[in-house]
Amino acid sequence: MEKSLEISGLKIVYDETGPAEAPAVVLMHGWGCDHSTVRSIAAILEPGLHVYNIDLPGHGKSDEPPTAWGVGEYTDLIEEFCSTLGIKDPTLIGHSFGGRIGLVMASRNPIKRMVLVDGAGIKPRRKPKYYIKVYSFKLAKKILPAILGKRKGDEIITRWRGKAGSADYRNSSPVMRAVMSRCVNQDLKHVMPAIKASTLLVWGAKDTATPISDARYMEKHIPDAGLVEFPDAGHYSFLDCPGQFAAVMREFFPELKSQN
Repeated sequence: MEKSLEISGLKIVYDETGPAEAPAVVLMHGWGCDHSTVRSIAAILEPGLHVYNIDLPGHGKSDEPPTAWGVGEYTDLIEEFCSTLGIKDPTLIGHSFGGRIGLVMASRNPIKRMVLVDGAGIKPRRKPKYYIKVYSFKLAKKILPAILGKRKGDEIITRWRGKAGSADYRNSSPVMRAVMSRCVNQDLKHVMPAIKASTLLVWGAKDTATPISDARYMEKHIPDAGLVEFPDAGHYSFLDCPGQFAAVMREFFPELKSQN
């Protein structure tokens, strides 16, 4: 059932399914998506778990953040979401960007279980041409308005930004572009050793957005972590291999074994 509530002045929309008395799961989607993207995960879990499937701020029907939030602010909101609804001892499940929130939240709270599905959290390795592009852009932002005038210079810079950015970046509002830039550049390696949760990592071996090397790093540095790889899957491993993914979920969650 789709519901909404206000947290810190923002309307937050979420889907709530599963038995009311069952253990709680907070499900968090990836960047540029909404709760419908991970609805198939909720469908696997809801026979034995109480699932809160959230539209993160700036996605789906939830309001945008008022400023350029980082992962910390998103985590604050999820913590307040749990407090407001009286959700105790939730299991965290995060796909891609949702994994960033899971890492931070599990590092500063006594979370017992977490599942990261092709999760983000490690700053991407950049090739030299990336830095050439970034510094060229920064230089152009300073020089073009002075040479061509502010209006003409800003028009050229806006077109350049649109062509150079990813599809997610181009399709985002100015605030969400700033949020994306800030979050992507946050490296969360330092929080991993503090995570006490039993952590399941589920990954597509052909993932190019959050490569399998990220998963192997997390498996090594999160104290109680285990990795399941799907050889033929990409960044949406739960959609690429739905049968295998469902089997892994049912094995990880004892609440689901009686549902087989």
